[in-house]
Amino acid sequence: MSRIGIIGGSGLDKMEGIRNVKEIEVDTPFGDPSDKLIVGTIEEREVVFLPRHGVGHRISPSEVNYRANIFAMKKLGVERIISVTACGSLKEELRPLDFVVVDQYVDRTNQARKMTFFDSGVVVHISFSHPVCPQLSELLYDSGYEAGKSLRIKMHKGGTYINMEGPAFSTLAESNLYRSWGMDVIGMTNMPEAKLAREAEICYSTLACVTDYDCWHPEYEKITVDMVINNLHKNIENAKKILYAVIKNLPKKRNCACKDALKYAIITDRKAIPAKVKKDLDIIIGKYIK
Repeated sequence: MSRIGIIGGSGLDKMEGIRNVKEIEVDTPFGDPSDKLIVGTIEEREVVFLPRHGVGHRISPSEVNYRANIFAMKKLGVERIISVTACGSLKEELRPLDFVVVDQYVDRTNQARKMTFFDSGVVVHISFSHPVCPQLSELLYDSGYEAGKSLRIKMHKGGTYINMEGPAFSTLAESNLYRSWGMDVIGMTNMPEAKLAREAEICYSTLACVTDYDCWHPEYEKITVDMVINNLHKNIENAKKILYAVIKNLPKKRNCACKDALKYAIITDRKAIPAKVKKDLDIIIGKYIK
């Protein structure tokens, strides 16, 4: 069972066009996911949709149960996740309403966020130098680029996403600091997802939707909340069209390294791993723990 996961960010808490819809409540060892998971088909492919902040956007970025979300996707047979996320731009050339297929992340969150499945009873060190799946990201960019011609939107290939804590936005000093580091876009959610997806051997890619220039831009004082919300809604409608194009073009089988990310990463002696940990994490480590 190979399914395509879609995690919807700000503004994307439902997906029109999914057929044969079922709402599923998934139990995980890490608590409840953000909401019920929507299982159905798009372009004859099975998809699983989850709104990151819950329907109605009721969960703050710092309070999202990232472990439960990714574990639930794994439990439902998801092998690839496309994350749709609203973000601010830290570069002049990344304009509002543009899309960025992110390829790197920098973490500026605090330790309150749980970013690993392996924090008790088993030690695992994944390779994370290249945090997104190159094949999925390439296809996301190519499909988005083609779809963007008719939508008159601009796609950018590659970029670094700095994950701030939130929920408040940056100070001007912070925004200028991140620009001096060479960061491209800023958001509050994607770093935990990328790490956990890699631990779960799920391909992961981010479609970052630029809504504004953060607070560094000279025009910042002229930007209103209404303008940002309007951009958000435009981005979401375009993102849906890009997602449909990507899903249609995805090959059914994977041949990337993501599917074997744990092959040499489990450090703990198999005999020393507690039985409960083996049971709880069976769908992630079961094929390596006999």
